[in-house]
Amino acid sequence: MNTEIQNLQRTASQVRRDIVRMVHGCQSGHPGGSLGCTDFLVALYFKILKHDPAFKADGIGEDLFFLSNGHISPVFYSVLARSGYFEPSELATFRKLNSRVQGHPTTHEGLPGVRIASGSLGQGMSVAIGASLTKKLNGDKSLVFCLHGDGELQEGQIWEAAMFAPHNKVDNLIATIDVNGQQIDGPTKLVLSLGNLKAKWEAFGWDVLEMKGNDMEDVVNVLENAKSRTGKGKPIVILMYTEMGAGVDFMMGSHKWHGVAPNDEQLELALAQLEESLGDY
Repeated sequence: MNTEIQNLQRTASQVRRDIVRMVHGCQSGHPGGSLGCTDFLVALYFKILKHDPAFKADGIGEDLFFLSNGHISPVFYSVLARSGYFEPSELATFRKLNSRVQGHPTTHEGLPGVRIASGSLGQGMSVAIGASLTKKLNGDKSLVFCLHGDGELQEGQIWEAAMFAPHNKVDNLIATIDVNGQQIDGPTKLVLSLGNLKAKWEAFGWDVLEMKGNDMEDVVNVLENAKSRTGKGKPIVILMYTEMGAGVDFMMGSHKWHGVAPNDEQLELALAQLEESLGDY
């Protein structure tokens, strides 16, 4: 394993520490999906994405990222802070009154890195497609990325967007689906089965890749592969297989930790499993 991958893994461990501490600090939030998506967002912001923490609202000349499943805001905020958008100390205000790091990302507080309010599931892909088309119209060669939960695919707006993008050859878009098989009410297969996602996205005309979302090396390799496939007439979707609660053993394998905060003892158990690499806020 090369040094770059090891450094990304160490950063991911710190981000996971941030997540459990943030959710514990306010005794609310969504740790499970945040922990599962940590490797992806760390790889994206620290390796793949062409972005500037100075943050221009228009995003011209930059790759853009849209978080559609906004309830996993803890991982998003931590990655933004750790990559220079704002001071990590602000993470301590998570879900507090008048904080810029609210339970779901919002825009009126002006938090750098947040381009859209999200949390009303199903909307992020439509926004990402709009941004992708804008870049094409402006001759901007940078890319657009978006992230979605698998339970979110139960929203009809996702499939309207999924039809629209291939029809309009939106080939500067890379969408990722966090396939952890869990949602707040239980396993997705019991709440509303998603069926064969690979076959569905292919049938809709997307270029489909698959990723082991908690294997940093595979995450980087698949994201690089996805970038190489842009500009060829098709939007790209990555089916990212993760474990909810990844990195904290007692949070893994169940929908229980979708939206539950750890108590004091559970926080200490979690932190004992996670390396501090960049310094706790």
